[in-house]
Amino acid sequence: MTNPQQEAIIDAILADSLAKQEEKGPDLRQLHPKSHGLVWGEFIIEENLPDTLRVGVFKTVRNYPVWIRFSNASSLEERGKFKSDKEPDVRGMAIKLMNVEGEKVLDDEEKTQDFVLVNSFIFFLRDLQGYVNLAKLQKGELDPASMSYELGLLAKMNAQQVSSPLSIQYGSTTSYQLGNQAIKFCVRSHADNETSNSPGDSENYLREAIVKHLTTEGKDAYFDFLVQLYVNDEKTPIEDSTIEWQQIDSPFVKVATIKIPSQVFDTEERKRLDEGLSFTPWHTLPEHQPLGALNLARKKIYQEATRNRREHIQQRLREPQPYDQNN
Repeated sequence: MTNPQQEAIIDAILADSLAKQEEKGPDLRQLHPKSHGLVWGEFIIEENLPDTLRVGVFKTVRNYPVWIRFSNASSLEERGKFKSDKEPDVRGMAIKLMNVEGEKVLDDEEKTQDFVLVNSFIFFLRDLQGYVNLAKLQKGELDPASMSYELGLLAKMNAQQVSSPLSIQYGSTTSYQLGNQAIKFCVRSHADNETSNSPGDSENYLREAIVKHLTTEGKDAYFDFLVQLYVNDEKTPIEDSTIEWQQIDSPFVKVATIKIPSQVFDTEERKRLDEGLSFTPWHTLPEHQPLGALNLARKKIYQEATRNRREHIQQRLREPQPYDQNN
């Protein structure tokens, strides 16, 4: 539960977020807007897991159908204009399991479980106040020197060279429940997913890399889904996501395999489905509930941003708008 001070901070973050959404296009996806592809696949639970890990979606050996969306984190520059893949950015992987039975924390999707990751094992902000300070910094109301630690971590997250979304590792950055335990999770690509050793030359080379692997070459792609278990507040802190949980303290344990079959996905129909989907770590069974103040903020922000976007989409469908060559 949040306290009144945290609620006030979350409301301030949300107000800033919705203002940015209104400016760029309220009917457009604000978080991770540039997609490299929405693909279908399977989430295959490991056999012979220890009883401590057989919780929630990992309780029984089975295959879940999934949708997986690969993306860039940077916001829209303007309607229809995304940042080039050649520029530094954080890359995302969002996984939506389907046919998941049981009561969910949010009630807008009945049979899904989302796992949301980026290509980093840490987040660059320590706490809720960091979001507020970042907004002030972007408005020129704060000295960058006061956020040197956070900006340094963000630069490190952005600096990774990526040749393909299929060939990198992704982390949860924040902590989650696994029954009565706390965990972090990651997705690790198999070596056969690698299509090139260097970034491409196109502004959209990350989508092109997935098209080449899954469609042109007709290959499948595989990832391992792994978890780390909480040890103690010093080695594996829950509230400070800027500190990486070291494998020497908490080794990764594989709990599932992700298979993405070869497929044709770069179509207008798939892009429309992509734009309509909503991913949030709060689309979850209670057994996998997000932990920590940062995740509590994400609950309200993700919900409201999605609700706002869908309302504006419906409004545009009900009431057509005149063409605006500047928008």
